[in-house]
Amino acid sequence: SAASDVYKRQAKINAVLSKTNQKIPEKELQHARMNLVRGFLAQAIQNKMMRESFLIDQVGTEAADKHQEADAKLTTRARQMFFESEVPELRKQYKVHDLTKLDKELRKKNSSLAARQRDFVDQMLGHLYILSKVNREPNVSIAEIAEYYESNSAEFQRPTRARWEQMTILFSKFESREAAKQAIWDMGREAFFGGNMQAVAREKSQEPFANNGGLHDWTAKGSLASEKLDEQIFSIPLNAMSEIIEDEQGFHIVRVLDREEAGLTPRADVQDEIRAKIREQKIAKSQQKVMQQMQARIPVWSLFPDDTPGAQPLPPSIAR
Repeated sequence: SAASDVYKRQAKINAVLSKTNQKIPEKELQHARMNLVRGFLAQAIQNKMMRESFLIDQVGTEAADKHQEADAKLTTRARQMFFESEVPELRKQYKVHDLTKLDKELRKKNSSLAARQRDFVDQMLGHLYILSKVNREPNVSIAEIAEYYESNSAEFQRPTRARWEQMTILFSKFESREAAKQAIWDMGREAFFGGNMQAVAREKSQEPFANNGGLHDWTAKGSLASEKLDEQIFSIPLNAMSEIIEDEQGFHIVRVLDREEAGLTPRADVQDEIRAKIREQKIAKSQQKVMQQMQARIPVWSLFPDDTPGAQPLPPSIAR
């Protein structure tokens, strides 16, 4: 049934490809369609495997009728969730209330209400299986954080960087160089005697960060387009307005708020980041182990066995 669900999507693939203006050889189109179908099929098989694994966990080795009873019970619950959460969104999307009309609209898109329900049920039960097997909040010790920090020290090397305030007057906005210089001079005086460079920058500066008060957050040395600005920002004293700086674009006044030399970021500053990375690695490893166990316990036959680890090829009579 996974294959039948997947192949209904070929029409959708054809519709997407038909919108392109390029003429693609039919052989390449067939190859692209087949790759997409194989991807859909592999995902559908995985969802059904997780669903079956979840059911096995619920009933163990009990008789087939118990298995069917549990399947029906869980499916009923998942269908209820489908109608409570998914169907209202579909009604909004297709602007219909009646389920018959909704199904008709879905069929225009090469789907159906029943197909969407099957997908939802498989995904929901598969999700419950993963939740029951994988700890989403694994413990990460200080020793693990220290080991990661030492083993990946290159990841935490930071360049020389600075953060600063800036006021700018562009030559392109003035009729003459003298008029532009007078404008930056007036801005500098207003900021110096008024004591609020960001307020002046927000009102009169002509650089991209003007709306933010000319505040430039941490920026690495050598990354600025203006070499003269870069040179001044990484050499002038902190917390003092610079002289007027001229480059090819215009005139600038900056005040460097903070500056850090290149070096290794302290472990205390990145330990939360490291903890999150280690946690993600543990979750991924746990999920991989669960998937391997699932593949060992659920037999699968597929038209494309190479796409699903442990799958067997379909018998020739069915594959045809």
